[in-house]
Amino acid sequence: MHLRRILPPSAALLCLVLFACSQPDAEPPAAPAIEATEILWDTWGVPHVFAPDTDGLFYAHGWAQAKCHGDLLLRLLGRSRGRAAEYWGESYLDGDRRVHTLGVPRLAGEWYEAQTPQFRSAFDAFARGINDYVREHGDQIDDEVEAVLPVVATDVIAHLIRVLHFGFVARLQSLQGLGPEPPGSNAWAIAPKRTADGHAILVANPHLPWSSSMIWFESQLTTPEVNVTGAALLGDPFHGIGFNDHLGWTHTVNTHDGVDLYELTLQGDGYLFDGEVRAFEREEVTLHVAGGDDETLVVRRSVHGPVVEESEGKAVAARVVGLDQPHLFDQYWDMARAKSLAEFEAAQKKLQMPMFTTMYADRDGRILHVFGGRTPRRSSGGWDDWAGKVDGTSSANLWTETLPYEELPKVLDPESGWLQNANDPPWTTTFPAALDADDYPPYVAPRFMHFRAQQSARLLMDDESFTFEEVVAAKLSTRMRAAERLLDDVEAAVAVHGGDAARRAWDVLAAWDRTADAGSRGGVLFERFLGEMQRSGVGFATEWDESHPLTTPDGLADPKAAVAALERAAAAVVEEHGALDVAWGEVYRLHRGEIDLPSNGGPGGLGIFRAVYYAPGEDGHGTAVGGDSYVAVVEFSDPIRAEALLSYGNSSQPGSPHNGDQLELFSKKELRPVWRTREDVEAHLEERETF
Repeated sequence: MHLRRILPPSAALLCLVLFACSQPDAEPPAAPAIEATEILWDTWGVPHVFAPDTDGLFYAHGWAQAKCHGDLLLRLLGRSRGRAAEYWGESYLDGDRRVHTLGVPRLAGEWYEAQTPQFRSAFDAFARGINDYVREHGDQIDDEVEAVLPVVATDVIAHLIRVLHFGFVARLQSLQGLGPEPPGSNAWAIAPKRTADGHAILVANPHLPWSSSMIWFESQLTTPEVNVTGAALLGDPFHGIGFNDHLGWTHTVNTHDGVDLYELTLQGDGYLFDGEVRAFEREEVTLHVAGGDDETLVVRRSVHGPVVEESEGKAVAARVVGLDQPHLFDQYWDMARAKSLAEFEAAQKKLQMPMFTTMYADRDGRILHVFGGRTPRRSSGGWDDWAGKVDGTSSANLWTETLPYEELPKVLDPESGWLQNANDPPWTTTFPAALDADDYPPYVAPRFMHFRAQQSARLLMDDESFTFEEVVAAKLSTRMRAAERLLDDVEAAVAVHGGDAARRAWDVLAAWDRTADAGSRGGVLFERFLGEMQRSGVGFATEWDESHPLTTPDGLADPKAAVAALERAAAAVVEEHGALDVAWGEVYRLHRGEIDLPSNGGPGGLGIFRAVYYAPGEDGHGTAVGGDSYVAVVEFSDPIRAEALLSYGNSSQPGSPHNGDQLELFSKKELRPVWRTREDVEAHLEERETF
């Protein structure tokens, strides 16, 4: 039976803490046995789950996700089940077609059967927690989404596959919410030699859409064998980003090619392969539509994978890595339980995660960057050769294996004392460079370093001894690397080619502090100017050069055209906002419900480490819709010190006090403390639930 109550801190626990503190030479007490599953909700709406076993742990995690995101969670699971049109009408039919074409429900069933008894039970428990919350609190859930009940484990697995393999890896499922901007992330690992207190520091910073399947859910999960804090993508039972008392990890979206699109030549009812006609594997699926007619979908699969498009005489089949790697949950459970680099790497070597860079740091001072995921072992060619459609008529192009962990780019404990990734290829993870791209097959990753990655590296290079507070300040920096690179060239161009309008615009840029802070004046003009340059085809005099990765691109290829772009940008800013020097936070806002606050940060293409993306709002304003989502700065001291921010709050349910409650901290460029001990959580307790 489920009980809910608010209780004061345990007197027995307080005595134990005082006793331990009074005897500094004593061995730390063993972790007390956990007799019942509890969720202690702190004042930021973060659940701290304490459970005696894994089933209780993941049951409570499912319950907590349903409590905070029930409406959205059930809608996502319904879509991943491939029955969304049956529940909510014809507007969902295209999504259902795609889910079944890609074989998501079929794969989910196969994955469930492949689980060990422990993880099959954990998936079941997570689904049961969702169901029980909705059944007990149906008045808190939109009636429309309750059609999805009961949730089963295969729905959870289907959601994982749809988002991860066909969203992130293959981009064959829409990630929603960010428009043309790809999902991104930043990550740092700083060794003790570069920190003031002599402890390694990890910075986790995904910046994904602030909606739909890209929502992060923050929690702490504790049993007698694990104590991990971090964030899961909504609908996942396990933390994608996390840290325990010994170590932590985060991910960035890497320059990874885990999908190939094979062009098939159709002949009769089949396709040509190695000079012969092969028959497609076929399946018929009936799609039900609320208020409409049923539809029969014919799914075809070649030896390459599912057919995802067809034109006269041709078809395209998609081959995606990782679909035969069903033990992702196991891997992340082992990562969460790991106490050393050796144990963590043993988990990583399973390569159940199909993509992502992994950034790692630990209490022993070790730092690690792994260009992770499943990279196909291809027969030949470079990055560009596999980026488009590939000839599917020959088995010579059909890869059948992926690179093992030992062959992936990795850097451990570099001379520099720091590692970074900002969605750039692994070759620029630190300086002096620790990897040589020529040592790896050319199809593994391209070669470039964009402005945000350059800013990431410069922030790390510019401080020889970081305090915790300095790391936080650097993470929240909105300084524009593109402006640092271009403004001297703009000044020279205006002096030669500029009229009165260009000189007035330059006066604003000259006085500007080069940031996208809320009160900064000049950033809006510079952003518009850079956009006008790009639209008119004005490039750099010197393009990016891998022999000078941190100082190129540079210069203006056509200074006169650049000045014309500045004049157009200035006219547009005055017309839209009334002044050339309009403040960044007047134009770019943080909106959620009744919340309306000035924003800071901007598009990563400007070289801003605090990447934030905006959609057009009312009255010419931009509304933040993606970017810095979950941020965690973790110092591996004893005890762990951590601060975090979940920008949009830990709930999307209407009426929840935690729907948007962290936006004020975002607006102020602040993080909040992460509470991990019972004592700290009890001191900031909002609610206790016991199962």
